[in-house]
Amino acid sequence: MNPADHHVVVLGATAKPARYANQAIRLLGEKGYTRITPVHPKLTESEGIPVTNRLQDINDPVDTLTLYVGPARLAPMIGDIIRLKPGRVIFNPGTESKELQQALDQAGIPWEEACTLVLLRTGQF
Repeated sequence: MNPADHHVVVLGATAKPARYANQAIRLLGEKGYTRITPVHPKLTESEGIPVTNRLQDINDPVDTLTLYVGPARLAPMIGDIIRLKPGRVIFNPGTESKELQQALDQAGIPWEEACTLVLLRTGQF
């Protein structure tokens, strides 16, 4: 799939450049991904991209959902993630959630424990 056609949702977006979620948004842009939806409950933009405040507000099909939110914060979003029906979910280090992984398995949604930054830098994204 052409990166420009791939819709990536970054859950846990931030405006802080040192944070991995922010680095992922920047690197996605550098690698040609133009359909990036950062998600954060209070931010309005990240790296010049408008931020969506809730997963429920995303209407376009999602190819990849990459997680930058810990398991405790993910728990109340499990239903929203399943309803989003992403093509795959990436659990970045520290976001692993057995509860969400089981729900994804039951819904037939593929997932992997990986680092989005490494996947992008090594051509495996």
